[in-house]
Amino acid sequence: MSYNVTLIPGDGIGPEISEAARRVIDATGVKINWEVVEAGEAVIPQYGTPLPEYVLESVRKNRVALKGPLTTPIGKGFRSVNVTLRQELNLYANVRPARTLPGIATRYEKVDLIVVRENTEDLYAGIEHRVGRDAAESIKIITREASERIVRYAFDLAVKQGRKKVTAVHKANIMKLSDGLFLECARDVARDYPGIEFEDMIVDAMCMKLVQSPEKYDVLVLPNLYGDIVSDLCAGLVGGLGVAPGANIGLESAVFEPVHGSAPKHAGLNRVNPLAIILSGVMMLQHLGENQAAKRVANAVTAVLEEGKSLTYDLGGSSSTQQMADAIIAGIA
Repeated sequence: MSYNVTLIPGDGIGPEISEAARRVIDATGVKINWEVVEAGEAVIPQYGTPLPEYVLESVRKNRVALKGPLTTPIGKGFRSVNVTLRQELNLYANVRPARTLPGIATRYEKVDLIVVRENTEDLYAGIEHRVGRDAAESIKIITREASERIVRYAFDLAVKQGRKKVTAVHKANIMKLSDGLFLECARDVARDYPGIEFEDMIVDAMCMKLVQSPEKYDVLVLPNLYGDIVSDLCAGLVGGLGVAPGANIGLESAVFEPVHGSAPKHAGLNRVNPLAIILSGVMMLQHLGENQAAKRVANAVTAVLEEGKSLTYDLGGSSSTQQMADAIIAGIA
């Protein structure tokens, strides 16, 4: 069986880590026909946009994509390509595992949790405007449909992966209507899953407890903004964004991507570690039903980290991006 997959190499370090991930995935023997499409800063002169329509068409057609990081200007310039991609394709579930890896220096052991973030609304909907010269207003949108959908996704994921607890994270003590609706929906959906423990947590308390005892948490489900912040916090628990994979899942399409940014100062130097996008590739293989291939890649990553001889500079070694990929490929049994 073969699969058609869209590959969006991305900006900055994106092309080199995407190439590393493609080589690792191809080494499993899974037959993938890669359709490479370009998005980001480099295509603006040609298309007048960082996200040409043909990129969206490719993902809609193939239904699965692997994407490198894309640059988003801070406070100016074009709108986030990542946010636009998720909204245009209705990729409503952002899924970010955080798991302790061998050989990665952290303050914590035995972290193994998943952040499930609602991906289409909240303040990230981008509904904002200036109020006169000296003020600006952003509108927070929370709907019953999106809230129930993301909470149900979190519970279904917990059931599928044999996890024991779902924690809904909110600020309903202050935002009683918007976050209150999210919490109401979470409690309603939880009643349909009596075999899964459910709790809710105010977002600031959640951050504190994650720093104190992250091993106590399993699946977290959050509205968009909190999910973005807390997922980065969780990445910090296990070594940082450089080892944090992610997925954006919808009813029709799925896009897999590393959590980290494009790191333009390192572009073309072949020196950053490709683990986040390779582990995103593991998630992609699982999504395709190629669970044995996914397990082989994950085991090869673990073996390379445990051996510690083929690590990039940011992991304490001196290997290049492609040399680290080569070592992972050599370990795929």
